Amino acid sequence: MHRVNRIVPVLLAVLLGVSGCKRKDKIRVETTEESGTTLASTVHVADPQASVQLLKGFHEVEQNAWRWTTGRFSVTLRPPIRAAEKGATLQVKFALPEAVIDRVKSTTLTANVNGAPLAGETYSKPGDYTYSRDVPASALAGDAVTAEFALNKFLPPGAVDQRELGIVVSSIGLEPK
Repeated sequence: MHRVNRIVPVLLAVLLGVSGCKRKDKIRVETTEESGTTLASTVHVADPQASVQLLKGFHEVEQNAWRWTTGRFSVTLRPPIRAAEKGATLQVKFALPEAVIDRVKSTTLTANVNGAPLAGETYSKPGDYTYSRDVPASALAGDAVTAEFALNKFLPPGAVDQRELGIVVSSIGLEPK
């Protein structure tokens, strides 16, 4: 019993010593670079992350869904995989409000992708539309392309709205062929 009384304090000292000698790993704080914003092939104009792809001619997001454009607007897009070989289809989903068509009577939307002109289309009634044009493979080389758009008629800034108003766009994109 006398021997047990001596062993218990020794065991307690060893156990306390072991628990007190745990290796403490240093915490290293490093800054990591998040993967940068990747260009999308289709831009939903209300998406805050997509706003970096809207180059010019877009007003602020409205109703968390769309943006007014000016008479000229442009975006940068990532060509779909193998588009430099097969081409792609440019699609713009938009609305032409009655307030615009009442004043301008008709408007023609034209586009070019990396300088390659695409056929225009004329609209003379209010409504929802999709402007869709084939883009030649030669215009789709590289990691990014610029799509530029122009309306021949639009609303200039006025008393009711100080902005130049063209069409109401919800998305612009390149679809693979």
